[in-house]
Amino acid sequence: MPPINVLDKEISELIAAGEVIERPSSVIKELVENAIDSGARHITVEIKNGGATYMRVTDDGCGIAFDDVPTAFLRHATSKIASKSDLDKIMTLGFRGEALASISAVSRVEIMTKQQGDDLGTLYTIEGSEELSHERGGCPDGTTVIIRDLFYNVPARAKFLKKDVTEANSVSNIMQKMTLSHPEVSFRFIRDNRMEFSSAGDGELFSAIYAIFGRDFARDMIPADYEYQGVHVSGYIVKPLYSRANRTFQNFFVNRRYVRSRLCSAALENAYANMIMTGKFPACVLMIDLPPNAMDVNIHPAKAEVRFTDEKTVSDAVYFTVKNALMNDGLIYEFELKPPQDWSKPAPAPDPGIQQEMLITPVGDIPAAESMLHSQADTILSAPAAYTDTDKDEQPETVGIQAFSSFGQPGVTAAKAPATPVFQPAMPAEEKNTAAPDTGAFRYLSSESFAAQKKPENTGNTDYRHPESAAPKPQEKPEIHVIGEAFGLYVIAELGSSDMLIIDKHAAHERIIFERLMSRNCRQYTQNLLTPLKILLTSDEFDAMENQQELLADMGFQFDFSQRPCIIAAAVPTFIMEADMESVIEEVAGNLKMHSQHPQSHLLDDIFHTVACKSAIRGNDKNDIRELQALAEQVYFDERIRHCPHGRPVMFTVSKYNIERQFKRIQ
Repeated sequence: MPPINVLDKEISELIAAGEVIERPSSVIKELVENAIDSGARHITVEIKNGGATYMRVTDDGCGIAFDDVPTAFLRHATSKIASKSDLDKIMTLGFRGEALASISAVSRVEIMTKQQGDDLGTLYTIEGSEELSHERGGCPDGTTVIIRDLFYNVPARAKFLKKDVTEANSVSNIMQKMTLSHPEVSFRFIRDNRMEFSSAGDGELFSAIYAIFGRDFARDMIPADYEYQGVHVSGYIVKPLYSRANRTFQNFFVNRRYVRSRLCSAALENAYANMIMTGKFPACVLMIDLPPNAMDVNIHPAKAEVRFTDEKTVSDAVYFTVKNALMNDGLIYEFELKPPQDWSKPAPAPDPGIQQEMLITPVGDIPAAESMLHSQADTILSAPAAYTDTDKDEQPETVGIQAFSSFGQPGVTAAKAPATPVFQPAMPAEEKNTAAPDTGAFRYLSSESFAAQKKPENTGNTDYRHPESAAPKPQEKPEIHVIGEAFGLYVIAELGSSDMLIIDKHAAHERIIFERLMSRNCRQYTQNLLTPLKILLTSDEFDAMENQQELLADMGFQFDFSQRPCIIAAAVPTFIMEADMESVIEEVAGNLKMHSQHPQSHLLDDIFHTVACKSAIRGNDKNDIRELQALAEQVYFDERIRHCPHGRPVMFTVSKYNIERQFKRIQ
């Protein structure tokens, strides 16, 4: 066996740096976290060539004392941990004391820092963990760290860096997460001499979402706020209709630290069950606040993952927060009628605005350009959502439906559904409100009861505030008057005096039946058959049906099992269409056979989907106007009936304001 040697400091530093510094985005993450921990309220990050050759992080935080600067670059040197007991109450983003030491081991570092009240600051240079200079000099309050030539002394690591655009995108992603997690800090991100984004730093999470993802994304988010057993969850979630194709836009922050969490992601998606289309995933920006001793952030070198002491409590808190927000919003979507582009006229001359100028703006002129950016952003945010009267010459309004939107036109208050049922964990039997229908794991509360439990919201005035969260709730139920049907499938109704309602009658009826089945309270809909129906099953299907007679009774079925392998359907729910009785029962048997090992799992949703889909009214079915009236009222006033079990919307509104604009009755 070869002799055992103690590694040289240079080699050990490079190995340790490899655990923390993987790419430029790792450097930016560590430096920005230090800037936030220093109390900074303005942080500017600049990179060039993806960060491989140049990175700069400037903040207005507390700064570092002259004598402490060299110490800060030593491994395991930190101001955030003094004893082992501090590990149980970590509230800062950084605490290991490895960031600066790891960065300086693989790059050329310059730091300028000054504490408030000091006459002079500190200018410090270190390369490859070797100090080159340490002197006093003039600089503003705060700290500026400049990183050059990352991995210059580790060519093997440098060759694994990806293309500049890929590395820059990774840095941008880190900056987005930092901006979302700390909306009270104003962030500016400069990429190859061009401002990529800038946040207001006004403390409003919606403001940060708007700055990062833009208007189209932000307008489809709804607020969420709930506390469960000491775990407080707040933020924004997307409406089910506007879900995404992947999980990229799921953002979870635990005590203001971005984390990747399968636990939270699963809880989020479970809350959207039966409300979202297959293959789609919900988006969110959720802040999870819990006592520091209820989690361990010391399990990942880059602190990207955490371990919870009580995972079930955290999972339940996320689930109930999301479920309550979905139920509290109403989820009524509106058609957005926008005038299409008139290609017969020449395009207007480009506005010499900030986007064109920033492409050629020198670094020295960036403050002036940023002022112009904020000025233009304020103008955009203060403008109405649709085209104004001054636009009609350039954008003629012709009839056309361009897209769906989640809110209406300015100046018109769309009627919304009344007080919303809100999900909450079930209480012990003796504490239950006897007036509330029992739904198993949940009970229904009024919106007022839910609001009383919510944490007081920030009422500060800001141009970025969420438009729907600030809108007053209607006090009276609007009157619904069904006019008729279109294409044998869509119910058309007047909603009060300002809106028109369009309902997909099959999808709506399907959801109504699905909710009945989910309640396991369909015995009241059981109807005996004059002629019992005999159905042949396989032995496994027969056994599965016989073993689940209680479940079948809850669904409204009654069977005679005396003629094996045939079952006799003596009674069925009233909402099952006569022509589909046999096929529905066969599919129920098949699903019960498939899930016979776990009959109470959520996989039974497949059974309810099958029964609901085959039992619902179909397109071109002849329905009396009174049936359509009852359907429209139930759909609009029941907050659960917003999506079919497969996630498609069941209802849209079209405002009278939009229709009159299309017909040129108003401008």
